[in-house]
Amino acid sequence: MKKAAVQGALPASGNLYLTKPEATVRQAQVLFKGVRAGLLLETAAGGSQFVYDPDWTQDIGCCLPVSSGAHSWPAGLHPFFQHLGAEGWLREKQARQGQVADQDDLGLLLHYGADCIGAVSVVPMGAVEPSPPPSWPDEIGLPAGRTVSGVQRKLLAFEQQGQFHPATSSSPATHIAKFNAATNSDFVRNEFRSLSLAAEVLDPGKVTEFGLGSVEGFDKPCLLITRFDRTATGERRRMEDFAQILARPRGNDHQGKYDGSYEEVAAAIQRHSARPRVDLDLFFRQLVFSVLIGNADLHLKNFSLLEGADGLRLSPAYDLMNTLLFGGTYDRRMALTLCGGRQALDQVDAGLLLRFAAAIGLPERAARRALTDLATRTAASRHLIPPGAEDADGFVHRYAEIVHAACTRIRP
Repeated sequence: MKKAAVQGALPASGNLYLTKPEATVRQAQVLFKGVRAGLLLETAAGGSQFVYDPDWTQDIGCCLPVSSGAHSWPAGLHPFFQHLGAEGWLREKQARQGQVADQDDLGLLLHYGADCIGAVSVVPMGAVEPSPPPSWPDEIGLPAGRTVSGVQRKLLAFEQQGQFHPATSSSPATHIAKFNAATNSDFVRNEFRSLSLAAEVLDPGKVTEFGLGSVEGFDKPCLLITRFDRTATGERRRMEDFAQILARPRGNDHQGKYDGSYEEVAAAIQRHSARPRVDLDLFFRQLVFSVLIGNADLHLKNFSLLEGADGLRLSPAYDLMNTLLFGGTYDRRMALTLCGGRQALDQVDAGLLLRFAAAIGLPERAARRALTDLATRTAASRHLIPPGAEDADGFVHRYAEIVHAACTRIRP
C-alpha cells in the first residue's frame, strides 16, 4: 500500500467512471487511516461512485473490494458512506451549523467527515466554506470535520485533568457523550444499567467501556462511552457496522438500518470475520442478551466488525437499551427479522432461538449452553435488585420484571 498525498485530481483512467463528472458535480477525497485511498464523486445522473486510486491495494470496506476498482450507486451516496454520517439530533445540528441540507449526505461529510467512526475519512478536494461559530448552546460540541453516527443525542468528547470537554477540530476525541432525549429523561440510566448488566453477564471485554459523568458546557449528566475504534495512542481502527457491510441505503427516514435479518448478519460474519466460529457464538450471545433486556432496537448499525490483531472481528456490544420500558415509543417487535418474521420481543423463547441457531450454523450444544448461561447469570445479577426506597412501579422494578420474564422464557 503506497501512501498518496492528501490532494490531487482525478485519476487519468477516466474509463473507470460511470459518467464523466461535470464541473458542477462535487468530488471528495477518501482517506483510510489518514492516507488517500481514492475518490468519491457525484455523477451527473444523480448517483455516486467511489474509485480506488490505481496504486491502492487494501479494501477500505467489506462491500468495497479493491479488486473491483470502482463502485457505483445509482441514486445518492453509496450506503457505505451514507452510514458514516450522523442521524437525528446531531444531524439536524450539523446541517444547521454547516448550512447544509439535512438530506445532503456528501455535503455533511464534506463539513464533518474528516474524523468519522472507523478508519475512513471524507475530505474536500479543496477549500470548503467554514462552518459558522456556534451561536446557541446546543451547537457546542459540533467541531468542523468530525461526526459520529447514530440517532441519540450525542457528541464527541475528551478528558483533560479529570474533566470532559466537547471535542474540537484539533483536540482528541476519545469518548462519545450520550444525553437524555428532550422527551425522555430515562435514556442515560437505562443504557447505563443495560451496559452494566452486559459487562457482568457477557464479561467486561465483550462490552464497550462506559461510565457516567458530565461534559463542560452541558448541565445534564451523560453516559460516556470510550471509543474502541481508536487505539490508546489515538490511531484509527477499521470499523464497519452491518448497514455498511450489507450496503443498505439509509433511506430518507433513516429506516434502512431495519431492512434485514439476523440471519444476514450471521452470514456476513461467516464471510468477513477472521474467526467466524468464535464470532458467531458471540453474535448469538449478544442477540440473546438483547432479548433478555427487552431491547427491540437491535438493528444493523448496532453490530459492527472491528479491526483486531488477527483481522476483522465482531466488536464489543454497544447501544444496549431496554426499549420495552418505553411502551409505545418503540416497536415491540424485534428490529430485524428472525426465522422469517419480525418477532414480538416478549414472545421470543428458547425454541425460537434454538431454531435460529440451527439456521445460522451454530451447534445446538453451543446454543443451549449460551441460553442456560445467559439466563442464569442475568437472573442472578445485582443490577436487577431495586434500591430499598423504590416504589413497586419504579424504574428498576419495571426493568427487572421484564428481564426476569425473559430469563424464564429462554431457558432450554
